[in-house]
Amino acid sequence: MENIIQILKSGGTILYPTDTIWGIGCDATNIDAINKIFEIKKREKNKSMIILVENEKRLQDLVDVPEMAWEIIDLSEKPVTIVYENPRGLPKELLADDGSIGIRLVKNDFCKKLITKLNKPLVSTSANFSGEKSPLKFSNISQEMIDLVDYAVEENREVVSKYSGSSVIKIWSDNRIKVLRE
Repeated sequence: MENIIQILKSGGTILYPTDTIWGIGCDATNIDAINKIFEIKKREKNKSMIILVENEKRLQDLVDVPEMAWEIIDLSEKPVTIVYENPRGLPKELLADDGSIGIRLVKNDFCKKLITKLNKPLVSTSANFSGEKSPLKFSNISQEMIDLVDYAVEENREVVSKYSGSSVIKIWSDNRIKVLRE
C-alpha cells in the first residue's frame, strides 16, 4: 500500500479495483496527474471524471451535501455517484462544463483504505480507452492500458464486479434530482 501512496503523491497514475469496475486513478488535486489520465484514455477534456472519497467529512469538505443526497447514499444498495454543484478545492480540470463534479462515497475496504492513506480524494474513471467497454475484472484491461499507467494494483485482480458502473444522479441544492445513469 505504501508504494501505491508514494506513486500517487508523486503525480503517478494507477489501475485499481473500485467498488464497481477497474479504474484509472490519481490524486484528484494534482492537475498534471489528471491531465495524464486524459492522455492515457485518449479522452476529450470536456468529458469530466468523477472522484472517490472515503468518508462523509471529506465529502462535506468538498461540497454542500443536500439532504436528498444523504438519503440516496444511505438507501442505495448499488454504488451511487452523485453530481454536486459548486465544489470547493478541486481543479477545474475535473469539473463538468457547468462547474459540477461527480463524487462517490466508497463503501469497499480497499478504496477506503487507499483514500484514507492518501488523505486526498482519488480520481476514478474506467480503465479503458474512450469508447471501449468498461473492465469488470483486471484481465479485461488491455495490455496497452496497463503499460501506460505507473502501477497496476495487485489486490482483487480475479474478482469480477457485480456492477458495470455506479448509478449517477445529479442533485441540485434545492433537492431537485435527475437520474443520469441507472
